[in-house]
Amino acid sequence: MAAVIVLAGVLGAGLFGSEAIAAELDAATRTIKANEAGDTVTLPVEDFLRGRKKFNVACATCHVAGITKTNPNVGLDTESLEGAFPARDNLAALVDYLHNPTTYDGLVEISELHPSTKSSDIFPKMRNLTRMISKQFRLTF
Repeated sequence: MAAVIVLAGVLGAGLFGSEAIAAELDAATRTIKANEAGDTVTLPVEDFLRGRKKFNVACATCHVAGITKTNPNVGLDTESLEGAFPARDNLAALVDYLHNPTTYDGLVEISELHPSTKSSDIFPKMRNLTRMISKQFRLTF
């Protein structure tokens, strides 16, 4: 579940803008693409808000205002994530990335440089992420 919550922060609308209150988080805002086939999932408000908070604690150091600090040309908006290879514009793909991070073009494995479950010895924040999300949303990797 930790992965879903963090990824809600990545894919959720309004993450990098002004603080949204729960009333502004309607179902359309909380609905994200679940997989490459285009299925969607609507996150509960609590998970969405927890995701934003966890993202801000664990990821925002390098992904300030939705960009990638080491490569400001790569953003975390869905359009940029769609352009990655493989595309990272859905929940299943981002969960896969947390397990198997690669460069934007997909050519170089970067688990020693980017937090991932493979590198939880280097990045302790990744120790709590599990494949539980795959069971909850019936995602395959």
